[in-house]
Amino acid sequence: MRTLAYVCFAFMLCMDLCTTSLSFGKNVRIMNRLGHGTMANVHCMSREDDIGYRLVADGDEFGWSFNVNAIGTTLFYCDVQWDMGTWFHFDAYSASRDASRCSSECRWMIQRDGLYVFNQGKNVWEMTPFQPSKK
Repeated sequence: MRTLAYVCFAFMLCMDLCTTSLSFGKNVRIMNRLGHGTMANVHCMSREDDIGYRLVADGDEFGWSFNVNAIGTTLFYCDVQWDMGTWFHFDAYSASRDASRCSSECRWMIQRDGLYVFNQGKNVWEMTPFQPSKK
């Protein structure tokens, strides 16, 4: 009986340590750099959380924080529109893609020629072409 108690305790301790090591806090920041006073309409969500629609003024930004799930499948995606035009889609955070690129924060910059994400591992902004949204 005593051995079973030790095994259970060790298992619980391991589960706690494993979960804690995978749940580091992450941040996503989305910046509007469209210029000419253009407002950006941004809607972000995951399977579990809807961040909601945000009207982001030119030069402003917004963001949110979250923990990566224990199995490493966290995905937040966004749709963005300006000037009542086409909606564009991008994955703001993908656990499988962003472990090194966004070690603590995924910073996105919306510009007219494309989306830019800051790669923390390389310390550079990288352009991502716009993808049409299904909105």
